[in-house]
Amino acid sequence: MSAVVSAVAGAVRRLLPDHHDQLTLVEQRGEGDRFRVEGTTITGTSASALLTGVHWYLTRVAGVSAGWPGDSLSRLPGKLPQAPYIAKEAVVQHRFALNDTDDGYSGPYRDWATWERQIDLMALHGINEVLVTVGMEEVYHRTFAEFGYTDEQLRAWIPSPGHQPWWLLQNMAAFTGPVSEQLFDQRVRLAQQIVTRLRELDLTPVMPGYFGTVPPGFPGRVIPQGGWVGFERPDWLDPRDPMFAQVAEAFYRHQAELYGETSMVKMDLLHEGGTPGDVPVAEAVKAVQEALRKARPGATWVVVGWLDNPVRELIEAADGLLILDGVADRHPDLDRETGWLGTPYCFGTIPNFGGHTTIGANTGVWVSRFAEWRRGPSLRGIAYLPEGTGTNPASFTLFAELAWHDEPIDHAGWFTDFSHRRYGGADLHAARAWEILRATAYSLPADGWSEPQDSPFLARPSLTAANAATWSPRAPRYDLERFAAALEQLLQVDPALRGTSAYQFDLVDVARQALTNRSWVLLPALRAAFESGALERFRRLTVTWLEDMELLDRVVSASPYFLLGPWLAAARAAAADEEEAARLEYDARCLLTTWGPRGADVHLKDYANREWAGLVRDFHAMRWRLFFDTLLGGGDPEGIDWFAVEDAWSRDRTPYPEYPTADPYRVALDLYARLCQAIE
Repeated sequence: MSAVVSAVAGAVRRLLPDHHDQLTLVEQRGEGDRFRVEGTTITGTSASALLTGVHWYLTRVAGVSAGWPGDSLSRLPGKLPQAPYIAKEAVVQHRFALNDTDDGYSGPYRDWATWERQIDLMALHGINEVLVTVGMEEVYHRTFAEFGYTDEQLRAWIPSPGHQPWWLLQNMAAFTGPVSEQLFDQRVRLAQQIVTRLRELDLTPVMPGYFGTVPPGFPGRVIPQGGWVGFERPDWLDPRDPMFAQVAEAFYRHQAELYGETSMVKMDLLHEGGTPGDVPVAEAVKAVQEALRKARPGATWVVVGWLDNPVRELIEAADGLLILDGVADRHPDLDRETGWLGTPYCFGTIPNFGGHTTIGANTGVWVSRFAEWRRGPSLRGIAYLPEGTGTNPASFTLFAELAWHDEPIDHAGWFTDFSHRRYGGADLHAARAWEILRATAYSLPADGWSEPQDSPFLARPSLTAANAATWSPRAPRYDLERFAAALEQLLQVDPALRGTSAYQFDLVDVARQALTNRSWVLLPALRAAFESGALERFRRLTVTWLEDMELLDRVVSASPYFLLGPWLAAARAAAADEEEAARLEYDARCLLTTWGPRGADVHLKDYANREWAGLVRDFHAMRWRLFFDTLLGGGDPEGIDWFAVEDAWSRDRTPYPEYPTADPYRVALDLYARLCQAIE
């Protein structure tokens, strides 16, 4: 058995412990990524292609799915069915996954078992390039130790894992540190496991490169970078300075010693407001690239297309550049061939910001625009770039499939087929539910946004709140009443299909979304009642609002994917002692609330809002209760120090359940009954 087949067989064994030995895997190397399925034999040109063939067999032949999250693999028959001849070839070379922020918003304290599952799922869906930022703090630590910095100085400069992604992006430093030596070692071991498994499965680990971030007081010509939404940014070393080449050499050397070399390096110069000062950008780019070329000859320089990034000077000066288009589905009029001067790029999307639990994406734009843009010579791949993963399984599955369809995907037909395999069997009510979801939350236009609205329930309290996160849509992007009908259909799905983790996730997710959508109706009613002096009606509506939030917390307590407890427990478990446990738990909590210290909360508060059991009840509902009590008591909520209230919760150490405490079907029924009641 070849190493490739052995690696794929291991993944299949993990995914299908009771059926793996019924599939025959054959490696047949060749140009491009291709697979064929016939009977129960799957042949592929790479480990990634073989696993994509397994996925195609499961979905198109066996009629089940392995989603991210939720699956219907328990519906597989004892004897696997025989497949007709199926052959597919990837239509693009690059199939990239993960945002720079993923290690923060998706789980900074994930263990190897969680990462192993995620890698298997990415490979199963055809991904072949994965960004890895875990463990890069040790690369910086070893690098700057060579330049006279002490262990204590460096560990104080590097943030705790929850906030490390933004330190790697040169946006901030030091917050929630120092990090213990034990945690450094843990993350090095985890990163080594990640990159080893990626390589075994023919997935390229894409690692951060060195572009000039330095600790305080670094000798040489450094350019202060100013602030970033309430944080002081680390200094930038002028790449023309002779010291730059020395630092870069040490950085890439230590990175290779720890994690091996890579053919793809991710770097964004002057990210989100960084300043070059008097440094010519083109000269800086050439110096950064020269250091990269010396360390990684022939490596591809990967950069995200986001806001004004990459600037024209970078595109003109760099060679071997690959742009990951983070807004390919966001705006109505885009011309990447002209705007990016023919630079190779990947059609990308950021369908989730901050790990929001909201349902939906611009999937209709994906299927039409990807097919159209493929006619241009520069499109070379796809890039799945949500800031937080593990939500919207339909989005991930559909987006990943773009790379394996030579013809445009039939949007409506795809969702119908998805509804059949999502729960492991065709069901009229499931199909109706998913058609409603497709036509509402998954048919959002390219209107300047790439994710749906979040919830006023999760906003810092105000009668004029229009969103929770500063940069979320300020109005619903689809018909809320029509969306709610999907819950009624899901509740009628065949009982034989309700035991799958996919159904139980979707039921809780749709119920949660239907209830939270009601906040967009309730809040204007509350405001109208208060401003008109109808205080008794206002009082009744505040009761309705808080009862809805209580029910929302109960609904999400029915799913392992919507619990605060595991998020906090993982942070505590990573600590070397109780003192660090308190810091790491604060790191994990504040990321979901104030995001940072006083001042940063002005723009970043609730940026990573999500509807999780415990978080809804004890944080979000707590704020609204205080707000309503103040108004009804004749006080002025403007006098409330919201940061102090929120920071106190973030520093609390109360544990939360790590397993579901309610029955998903029962609470979804209760929620549907409440939705059927008119708002008084």
